[in-house]
Amino acid sequence: MLAVLLSMSFSEESSSSSSSSLNGDAYALLFNALRLIPISHYLLALSLLFVIVIYNFLEFHFVEDLFSGFRGSPVRLTFNSSSPIYDGVVSKCKIVHGRYLVTPWLSSPHIQTAFLHFFGRPPCFSYRRQLFRLSDGGMIALDWLMGSTGPGDVFHANNFISKDDTTPIAIVIPGLTSDSAASYIRHLVFNTAKHGWNVVVSNHRGLGGVSITSDCFYNAGWTEDAREVIGYLHHEYPKAPLFAIGTSIGANILVKYLGEEGEKTPVAGAAAICSPWDLLIGDRFIGRRLIQKLYDRALTIGLQDYAQLHEPRYSRLANWEGIKKSRSIRDFDSHATCLVGKFETVDTYYRNCSSSTYVGNVSIPLLCISSLDDPVCTVEAIPWDECRANKNVVLATTWHGGHLAFFEGITAAGMWWVRAVNEYLGVLHSSPYMHVRKKVQEPGLHLSTESSIDQGPYLNVSEDGMVAAVGNEQTRNSIVGDHQTNSEMVLDNEQDEQLTGAKSDAVPNTDRTCEPPANTPDTELRNLTASVTSCLNQLSQRNKRSMWLLAYVAIITTWPLVGSALRYIFGKKRKNVLSATLTKR
Repeated sequence: MLAVLLSMSFSEESSSSSSSSLNGDAYALLFNALRLIPISHYLLALSLLFVIVIYNFLEFHFVEDLFSGFRGSPVRLTFNSSSPIYDGVVSKCKIVHGRYLVTPWLSSPHIQTAFLHFFGRPPCFSYRRQLFRLSDGGMIALDWLMGSTGPGDVFHANNFISKDDTTPIAIVIPGLTSDSAASYIRHLVFNTAKHGWNVVVSNHRGLGGVSITSDCFYNAGWTEDAREVIGYLHHEYPKAPLFAIGTSIGANILVKYLGEEGEKTPVAGAAAICSPWDLLIGDRFIGRRLIQKLYDRALTIGLQDYAQLHEPRYSRLANWEGIKKSRSIRDFDSHATCLVGKFETVDTYYRNCSSSTYVGNVSIPLLCISSLDDPVCTVEAIPWDECRANKNVVLATTWHGGHLAFFEGITAAGMWWVRAVNEYLGVLHSSPYMHVRKKVQEPGLHLSTESSIDQGPYLNVSEDGMVAAVGNEQTRNSIVGDHQTNSEMVLDNEQDEQLTGAKSDAVPNTDRTCEPPANTPDTELRNLTASVTSCLNQLSQRNKRSMWLLAYVAIITTWPLVGSALRYIFGKKRKNVLSATLTKR
């Protein structure tokens, strides 16, 4: 029995040793086989793996386009089923009812967006510049391109377009870091002017080579500049129909302005391209993934560079140390926008300045174009239901396009959304569905029911530098002439202080949250008294019953306080009289 057990244990040990030797031999054989594979094959495999990772990281869709036969993807239209704008205008537009095919070698939203920023292939032409002074003393540049501009045309200083001219005017509102020199703006302006329209780019404050001349800046929801420019153009050229086109942040401003004005706006039709819609959702989106964080960081660096150009002003109005340490747009808004504009919180600023809450009040024909793969403005923020509920709004979305890119053709010489907007505006202009202003806004004080948190300033990025603005001797519609918007900043501290303290030559707008740089107590008291008096005068002019009701409410609400004060005063006098009478006795 013992011998059998010993033999069994010996056999087990021999089998285990043989299996381990076999395993070792197998790994050795595998290693030797791998050594026999050429190094070029390994490099090829690594290259293939790298391509797959990059393909997914940059969201390429070339393979999908290849399998579809490069037919492109259809454009999705969202509108109200009983919309007269769709039936009478958009239904006649062939481009938005067709398919959009991306340039094959730009089949990535990130590559398209980067190509637009660094190259873009813009057409070459020169603007005619008009310096426009705003009511708070600020200065912006209106860059014109006439539909009939030619070598022999003369650009007159005060009346370069006849007041009786019926040529339509297209007003372009650029995006956050853009001015009239941006590639996509030049594409839009040039192609619109080719259709015989007069085009004007309303540059934001501090962009387009014009320095900031007041403490009032613009933000993502700042509609006052657009309101003033549109009102001025309507007054100067009353017979020319006005159309507005907003891009990116400019689209957000435009939609918010149209929602605020409703039927009162003189704009006959509008288009909003790649609007962020909901800034709060966009803020969450841009910090979600690594690729979006790259956009966030790039925009933040641009804002910091812009703030550096105006350090004396912003160190006075904002947290300069916080601006320098900002790592995201949200940080910059926290240290700059909220402090300068007197916003309560960053989230409050984003909520109040989002155009998604205003699109339901738009009362004119509005075409909105967005890309579902936009790397900056997420599809999650698009207000689908609000656009569908408004009969004046038609939303066109494409599967691809990037942010404001939408390149098409083998050479990427054209942009799809530019053709779509031009066709839409052309059909609208020849149709009876153009909006006609029904109510003219009364002159005088503009009363706003919104919180001042909605009207704070915002900082923007200038890609081409800044130049010092002219002084008060310039009129609001002065013309500079041919202008190339590639200028350098020439603004020192003395010019900055001089422009800041200069007296505006326009009527002050009491709807702003900007304050004068230095006011005495007497001046502040007079301004407050004048403001209250003008409010009461306007209220009494509109409705006398409201005036009596206001007086009644004032008496009722203040009577407890006034009665207590009178009771205290007369009671004290009565005690003094009684004490004096007793003393005499």
